[in-house]
Amino acid sequence: MTNEKLFFDTDCLSSFLWVKNENILVKLYGGRIILPKQVYDELNKPYIPHIKDRTNALIKNSYVSVEEIILGTEEYRLYIEMTYTPQGGYKIIGKGEAAAISLAVANNGILASNNLRDVSQYINKYNLLNITTGDILFDALNNNLITESQGNKIWIDMLNKARKLPTSDFTTYLKLYHWKIIENKNT
Repeated sequence: MTNEKLFFDTDCLSSFLWVKNENILVKLYGGRIILPKQVYDELNKPYIPHIKDRTNALIKNSYVSVEEIILGTEEYRLYIEMTYTPQGGYKIIGKGEAAAISLAVANNGILASNNLRDVSQYINKYNLLNITTGDILFDALNNNLITESQGNKIWIDMLNKARKLPTSDFTTYLKLYHWKIIENKNT
């Protein structure tokens, strides 16, 4: 991955915040992580103070920045379309996902979202690169920030915090989604 900005939705960032492993994000992407204001507001709920505090610490240390969608801009038009008036059979999606997509489109960035059911059609429409929690852990493994065993522990911890992930463990995820890369490394 190059130096593009990454626009996170709530679920993808909170997967790491809930299990206190945002250090992985900092080491991989620190300074390139953008939270749309809508996502920041979702993470800043007073009834989840530890998520709010961890998010604010990332911002204070300049690992993460918050970006607002300005009225009258192209990203505003996209945001309104995705949240209120989708065209041509597209469905309405959540404000955090729509904000992350519209900012990623406008800034030629990367979307960081696990919510593929909601965002896939927009990823295809705008030809966006998308990474998920699994992809981030895979990047961490490839950059020797975690071992496969540590990835499995983090994965299980995320599942125990009701994070929705595509497999029951990290090893299975690697085998299903990244087997070609792993196979090439072993040859």
